[in-house]
Amino acid sequence: MQSEALYDTLDSVTAIPIVPFRGGTIDLGGHRRNIRYLMENNHLDGNRKRVIGIAGTSLIHHFSLEDQMRVIEATGEEMGEDGFLMSGIVPNPLSQAEKLVRGQSALPRPPDIYLIMPLTGVADHESTYDDYMAFAERLGTDCGARFLLYMRSADYVNPIIRLVKDSPHMVGVKVGTSEEEVTPLIDGIGDDGIVMWGIGDRSTRAAELGTRGHTSGTAIVAARSADEINNAQRRGDYTASAAVEALIADLEHLRFMNGRQYNYSAVVEAMIIGGWEDVAAGEGGPFNPRVPRDIAARVADAVEPLRAYH
Repeated sequence: MQSEALYDTLDSVTAIPIVPFRGGTIDLGGHRRNIRYLMENNHLDGNRKRVIGIAGTSLIHHFSLEDQMRVIEATGEEMGEDGFLMSGIVPNPLSQAEKLVRGQSALPRPPDIYLIMPLTGVADHESTYDDYMAFAERLGTDCGARFLLYMRSADYVNPIIRLVKDSPHMVGVKVGTSEEEVTPLIDGIGDDGIVMWGIGDRSTRAAELGTRGHTSGTAIVAARSADEINNAQRRGDYTASAAVEALIADLEHLRFMNGRQYNYSAVVEAMIIGGWEDVAAGEGGPFNPRVPRDIAARVADAVEPLRAYH
């Protein structure tokens, strides 16, 4: 896929479903059901492919390497070639991330792109350029891998701009900080990559500033709302985008409150309250139990305007 076609594919909703857990282990059958729901409920205009990412909201930070391989393999099998698969990769340690990319690239249905998750621990922000450049060159050359960078700290604006401009394997950045970083990234990267919004469906202002596409952790609750937001943004109708965004604002607020405390569990609660049989919520995941009763009541209210969009 050439650059402009790739950017157009990514100028979409990146649906990041929760991966359900039962008894403390991944419910792979339930995960497959969630992928089928997203694939079968595609409301993107122009017969565009569904983009599905297995990343932070999926709790990949709590997967073993073996589990992450199993989940990505199952996701690819369910999507086939009808969708575009993004695999989130935690770069701690980088050698393990490389092993994972090499393994996933060898799957019968490999990911189309890899999302490099935020680096944790001690790091020199500027020196990440050298290590990521070498990482991308090895895997881009050996495996044909392409990468997006997920930025959760404004300290990384400069090295990310340089990486996207200098590496043919780095295709862009997902902004996970604030709208303040959008313009500097767009101006710095120019035509050499894509700048996407990575903080959920509350994306209209970012799109007005020039981002292309957005991440949705709530598409598994209401696929059509996320799709209609993107449809509107692609045609430049930010009033329509904001109107649909307003319907999902209460659920998004609950997900991101207290430093994203309920990012995963509020979605699980919404799926359970919704009572839909075509998705699997599970029982809560590691470090992410069911929400408290008062939060559950607020989730129930937030779900009501979304039922028509499931």
